[in-house]
Amino acid sequence: MRQIDLRSDTVTHPTPAMRQAMANAELGDDGWGDDPTVNRLQEVVADMMGKEDAVFVPSGSMANLASVLSHCQRGEEIIVGDQSHIYLYEYGSVSALGGVGYRQLPTAEDGTMDPGMVEAAIRPSSRRYPRTALVCLENTHNRCSGAVLTPEYTDTIVEIAHRRDAAVHLDGARLFNAAVYMGVPPRELVRSVDSLMFCFSKGLSCPVGSIICGSKEFVQGARRARNSLGGGMRQVGVLAAAALVALEEMVERLAEDHHNARRLAEGLSRIPGIILDPARIQTNIVIFQMADGDAPGFLRRIEERGVRGHHPYGSKVRMVTHYGIDETDVDTVLEVVESVMK
Repeated sequence: MRQIDLRSDTVTHPTPAMRQAMANAELGDDGWGDDPTVNRLQEVVADMMGKEDAVFVPSGSMANLASVLSHCQRGEEIIVGDQSHIYLYEYGSVSALGGVGYRQLPTAEDGTMDPGMVEAAIRPSSRRYPRTALVCLENTHNRCSGAVLTPEYTDTIVEIAHRRDAAVHLDGARLFNAAVYMGVPPRELVRSVDSLMFCFSKGLSCPVGSIICGSKEFVQGARRARNSLGGGMRQVGVLAAAALVALEEMVERLAEDHHNARRLAEGLSRIPGIILDPARIQTNIVIFQMADGDAPGFLRRIEERGVRGHHPYGSKVRMVTHYGIDETDVDTVLEVVESVMK
């Protein structure tokens, strides 16, 4: 029985074109800065995002941590949403490895933090308080059903932060999903932030890799942090080659994932026992609530019938559409769920 795996878009496999590019990649030693394929990727991405420089890293979590370490000194703090990936899913690395504190603000259902609360949370310069060095945003927002932040909202937070002498970092793991949903180039979503990262290994379907962008000075610090965390790599052009293919061939097709997610959400919302407002689904993440609260039991039952989902927290279930999932698969999932719920 074929498994329809909706746990995450990280389960995607590289396309045939990526595999071919990986096999043919021109290689060097990235530790010495002379892997031509990595260098090309970094130049392409920096230009695409409207930033001065970029650095390729193994993972999204490392990208966020290296970014925070480049922005912050030990004893300083960052402002994060209480539902953010940086706060919840990165093992407390910012404080454990960087000596940097978290200051959490409530995350709204649309993935935003209230601008007034952000401004009030930025501490004034003092001999007693930790300095607020950084505000972190997330676009799209993982725990908020893939919600998209508008360029205007991001600009508002950046203006507040800069006025109070703090920088802004964007966790843009699924940034291209946001850009496709908004119908704008990705640089419009990051035009004002000081730094950003995005993943190649999610909706873009690469096997490994994320990238950090910002000023040359910031990226130099992020590169040092990457290497200190064990993220320095050698003939990594075999991975960068897949990422270059992804930027050329895999961005516009994200609209298919969004379409399939909406189709899935609309179908799920009609099944008794599932609580879901399909109007909230903007990109490729569908989060719904089990009326009986038994999300783990529900997931066990659908997995027995060939469908895999994820239990992120509480009584909720997450399903993520991605490359390799089509309308037929979505319809099969709906049939399985309806059968299980009966």
